[in-house]
Amino acid sequence: MSELKPRRPIPAPEHLRDQVADALRAALVAGDLRPGVVYSAPALAAEYGVSATPVREAMLDLTREGLVEAVRNKGFRVTELSARDLDEYTEIRALIEVPTTGRVTRTASHERLEALRPLAEESVAAAARGDLIGYLEADHRFHLGLLALAGNARLVDTVADLRRRSRLHGLTGLSRDGTLAEAAREHIALLEAMIAGDAVGAEEHMRRHLARVRTLLPARRQEADRLPPAARRRGAR
Repeated sequence: MSELKPRRPIPAPEHLRDQVADALRAALVAGDLRPGVVYSAPALAAEYGVSATPVREAMLDLTREGLVEAVRNKGFRVTELSARDLDEYTEIRALIEVPTTGRVTRTASHERLEALRPLAEESVAAAARGDLIGYLEADHRFHLGLLALAGNARLVDTVADLRRRSRLHGLTGLSRDGTLAEAAREHIALLEAMIAGDAVGAEEHMRRHLARVRTLLPARRQEADRLPPAARRRGAR
């Protein structure tokens, strides 16, 4: 048996593979799927109330995103994100997003920037109610929506891939310690600077916002290190 908590079975819609993949991503963020642990498709399928096929297909999608890796004859291992990995992903994102934020501030119309406000406010609302998944979804749409204003689809795709690969696991504590609310408010401050035409200030807001991602890893790893060794090895069955 795996260590996963029972969850509500997923219905069988037309795009079951996508729904399973979304559920697995949510489980990664919540910490129900732990880094370094191998999970079998049949065990996960039983917990989600679906057949093993869509689970295997969804896991292949997550493999391409760098979130898990296939383990022959066993299942899939959740990828462990090292401090160096996160440093490198965050550095690349900053190299792209900080100057792009400045450029968008100088070139985008007031109306197009204001169109980002509902996403920023959605992230604040999600943080206020402790909805980590809702916050991450709003954060994702806000950042990619901002970058899209630069008119470079390749740039947006690159950052989207970096965001997937640097996604942290087990972040449920962030809604309790206020970190989520602080990150959400940064979206509003960033947007206000952009609307005011302050390109330098907007770049600094983005730089600080991205730096916050780097501060999340140590707490997560310390939490995992406190687990007994047996707990870290579970999940392959």
